Amino acid sequence: MAEKRNRRKHTVSFDDRLQHAADTARTAAAGLPHGRERDSMLEKARQAEVARRINGWLLTPHESPRG
Repeated sequence: MAEKRNRRKHTVSFDDRLQHAADTARTAAAGLPHGRERDSMLEKARQAEVARRINGWLLTPHESPRG
């Protein structure tokens, strides 16, 4: 028998969750000394911001190439 998927109703938009993840990672990085862990947190923040930007592009209506 197939396992049931765990479905969750989000009360915060995907865009807001990505922004929160970026802000949290950047805040955590600010409290760390220079090094791998800090760089890792800053990379996590950049990845969340890029994901947010791509999501915005996907949600933006665009014109058909046929015009």
